[in-house]
Amino acid sequence: MQNLECDPLDKERFKKIGVGTLLDLALLLPHSYENTTLSPAPLLEQINTLHVKVLSLKQSPKVFQIIFFCEAWDTLLDGVIFMAKPYHKALFKVGSELYINGKISYNNGRLQMVQPKIVTAINTLIPKYKTPLQNKTVIGLMEHHLSLESLLNEGLHVNEAQTILSLHRPSAKEASTLGSFGYSESILKVLKYVEIHNYLKKLSTKKVSFPSCAKLDGDVQPFIASLPFTLTADQQKVIGEIKHDFLSDTAAKRVIMGDVGCGKTMVILSSVMMSYPQKAILMAPTTVLANQLFEEAQKFLPLHVKTLLITQEADSKENLEEFDFIIGTHALLYRELPVCALVMVDEQHRFGTKQRALLSALVSKQAWHPHYLQFSATPIPRTLSMIQSSLVDFSFIKMLPFPKDITTTVIAKKDFKALVEHLKSEIAQNHQCIIVYPLVEESEMVNYQSIDEGRGFWEKNFEKVYVTYGKDKNKEEILKTFKEEGNLLISTTVVEVGISLPRLSTIVIVGAERLGLASLHQLRGRVSRNGLKGYCYLYTNLAQSERLTKFSQTLDGFEIAELDLQFRQGGDVVGGLIQSGKKLVWFEMESDEEILREAKRRVEEAKSLPKV
Repeated sequence: MQNLECDPLDKERFKKIGVGTLLDLALLLPHSYENTTLSPAPLLEQINTLHVKVLSLKQSPKVFQIIFFCEAWDTLLDGVIFMAKPYHKALFKVGSELYINGKISYNNGRLQMVQPKIVTAINTLIPKYKTPLQNKTVIGLMEHHLSLESLLNEGLHVNEAQTILSLHRPSAKEASTLGSFGYSESILKVLKYVEIHNYLKKLSTKKVSFPSCAKLDGDVQPFIASLPFTLTADQQKVIGEIKHDFLSDTAAKRVIMGDVGCGKTMVILSSVMMSYPQKAILMAPTTVLANQLFEEAQKFLPLHVKTLLITQEADSKENLEEFDFIIGTHALLYRELPVCALVMVDEQHRFGTKQRALLSALVSKQAWHPHYLQFSATPIPRTLSMIQSSLVDFSFIKMLPFPKDITTTVIAKKDFKALVEHLKSEIAQNHQCIIVYPLVEESEMVNYQSIDEGRGFWEKNFEKVYVTYGKDKNKEEILKTFKEEGNLLISTTVVEVGISLPRLSTIVIVGAERLGLASLHQLRGRVSRNGLKGYCYLYTNLAQSERLTKFSQTLDGFEIAELDLQFRQGGDVVGGLIQSGKKLVWFEMESDEEILREAKRRVEEAKSLPKV
């Protein structure tokens, strides 16, 4: 996608109106049209365009009065200009014949036009643009750059290009169907298409490919065969996709997206085996998660694959060059890392772009570009993954090694006694429970108890109760002790991502309507990790909530991502993707998947065509 080619003056103008591509310009639509079609008879309280002769002028300090004669209407017309400037006298000379435009009304039995404007082009529609530039300048830019040929060159079809042109240069007949809120369904469909087509083309220029540092062809089959369980078909499919990436001349850039508990760890360890004997590195967002992955690596990887853990607590002084697989938190960013052929980031959305880029930079040397895999347990809507796949490749793990059996129930104050009985019953079976509060301390802004207000009840009525929250310096230690010894954990959403608790059967989320569906799903995903019967209670003061009810009816993270999109609207989701901060105006994430599919197909086809 080429940026608009133009002279320096136009370039400056485009910058002022936020236009970077021809389709940006095409989508800068008029907010209204000035109709200069000659009026055959006076249209009261409406804008009229008419041919007149100036008969006389009269100027007072505040008002400049003109008497016109309109031959077509065979009548006199009073023109009134307030706060007239010297040039008005030069424009309206006695005896001159002009076309004027303005609103007609009756005043003292005579027709009157206030603030008449001289029109140079009649029987036309003049588009009005809201920009920092003068309207005639924008019209000039449109006339110079927008043509059928230029729009066809951008990949639009003839009917789409003609529709766009008709919005900028409509005929008088078309004018009646146009306006900010008056576009027909067929015009709207074209606008949606052009907008997403333009966006996909912009994204495709951001996808940077590098030659791979090495082809990674380690044999993964002996490792898979050594596992005490069979990988799901989805895990095997994704391992195959990664293997294909590793054998390519281009460095892999792949996001592996799977629901909570789908078995991403085995995909991570399989990737390590495919990269062996080259080195691999993995960055996790928390010490708990890094420890967990390290334990799994030690448990399942062959002994000859030397693995090391680096966190703030376990900051090893050993020579990193001697290890094949290094697992760590952001503490990795402060170490001199060896050159690695594979970089992996778990829960990638928890790290900033700069942190992820810095990790890649630390393990790269000059032209050496490692293969890059990102893992995420937060599924995103299909439409969003289709858009983002212009930047990275996607893999999905939807099957779960242990089908989850979780009952989700929306509860209120009246259900509290039954909830307490349920928690006691689960703990009696050596199961664990978590209660997630919205806040640590009391707040007048939130109509729910905080941890500080609620903990006393739980500590009085239950044994082995542990309490932690985001800013608690000892939270990781508390989570670790709770995993081994606890019955009940009182917490904030700090438990959303991380520690595996095989005995956890119940999670209670207080003020559930305050959280996004993705967060609720992450929290619910903490229970029933190994096929244990699970319970999720959504405690709310709302009389009813369609959002929570629909959430309680599905366990599929991808379905929940679609629900989230439906309730949040598309703009929020796309906002973070669009670099300039603009949101998509016409295209709707939740309902325009077919339009996106078509745009994606055409943009990709155009990319594969040979350059002439």
